[in-house]
Amino acid sequence: MVKISIFEEDIQTRKCTIVKNSEEEHNFVIDIMNLIKDLNINHINSKDDLEVIIQNFIKNTNNIWFKYSKLVNITKCSNLWWNNNCQMALETYRNLELLNDWKNFKKIVKTSKHKFFNSKIQEILNKRKGLWELINWIKKRKLLAIEAIKYNSNLCLKIEDL
Repeated sequence: MVKISIFEEDIQTRKCTIVKNSEEEHNFVIDIMNLIKDLNINHINSKDDLEVIIQNFIKNTNNIWFKYSKLVNITKCSNLWWNNNCQMALETYRNLELLNDWKNFKKIVKTSKHKFFNSKIQEILNKRKGLWELINWIKKRKLLAIEAIKYNSNLCLKIEDL
């Protein structure tokens, strides 16, 4: 007989986040820069003085973070490309459930996906300087045998064609 102990695990399903390249992110960065500029480090005479300044900085940074971040649910189907435009279009559709609102929502989602994935591709290309780095991001896939065996753009379907 084998006994397996299973412990209850607390899995975090919500987190605070700021959308990348959003107005909130821009304001957050500006407020943090102002906080750093306003640090008064002229009167640090002891370790305790430094500790007080650091604790105040941490407290103020946390306040700024919670001012601009929002609480989001984390699910296995969370989409990084989802943005405020998608949310507003979905809410518009849900209010009246009109076909044109649904078409507009789908168009906005498609545009958001394109922008997100194009920026990801550019980020990978700029960061690693190689087109082959994209293969790791999109995952390797096995090609069908017919597609995998080609010579001069002609399919090699028989042994003699090789």
